[in-house]
Amino acid sequence: MLELKNIDVFYDNIQALKEVNLTVGEGEMVTLIGANGAGKSTTLRAISGLNKPKKGEIKFKGRVISSLKASDIVRMGISHVPEGRRIFANMTVMENLEMGAYIRGDRGNLKRDYDEVFSLFPRLKERKNQIAGTLSGGEQQMLAIGRALMAKPKYLLLDEPSMGLAPLIVKEIFSILENINKLGTTILLVEQNANMALNVTDRAYIIKNGKIELEGRSKDLLKDEKVKKAYLE
Repeated sequence: MLELKNIDVFYDNIQALKEVNLTVGEGEMVTLIGANGAGKSTTLRAISGLNKPKKGEIKFKGRVISSLKASDIVRMGISHVPEGRRIFANMTVMENLEMGAYIRGDRGNLKRDYDEVFSLFPRLKERKNQIAGTLSGGEQQMLAIGRALMAKPKYLLLDEPSMGLAPLIVKEIFSILENINKLGTTILLVEQNANMALNVTDRAYIIKNGKIELEGRSKDLLKDEKVKKAYLE
């Protein structure tokens, strides 16, 4: 289980997260939704070790990880797909995937894992020798997810995977995320597309001004009048 307990995060003197409490159980697909600047990305960055909490603790499978380096957190089984994809634009698709597997010691299993990524994203296989910066936005998002999967994560953190993509591509990406979850990877999804996120996840948290304002089963929050008015209309 991934657990955040009373997490405070600051950027200089500005408090971005205020006593955030959140859990993601093994096998779940959970979403964190909210407006721009609400603290969604900061929450993911805190989990992955990029922003250290000033207060509180983050536990993964019973171990406190709040003070660990980001590279050590990846080795423990948490991969982060950042907002804006941030692929290596001047490298090929295959080279990007190889970078995702950089920390792994079991190099003998890489071919099997490339095949798994290509089964999820057939378009990446077709373009495996193509320079990543020449891919479409949707293909770049697929590559960013595929690169993260090459680290063989137990938990996958996704930051705004639908950003800037056409509706049909968004639908395809979310369908693939559901498949990844069914194959055994736990997912924490940050999304502004609240309707789509609530329709594919088990549970949801709503964050506002750095604080968790509401939590519950996704299907229940879809019917909540406050949620509808603020995020679904």
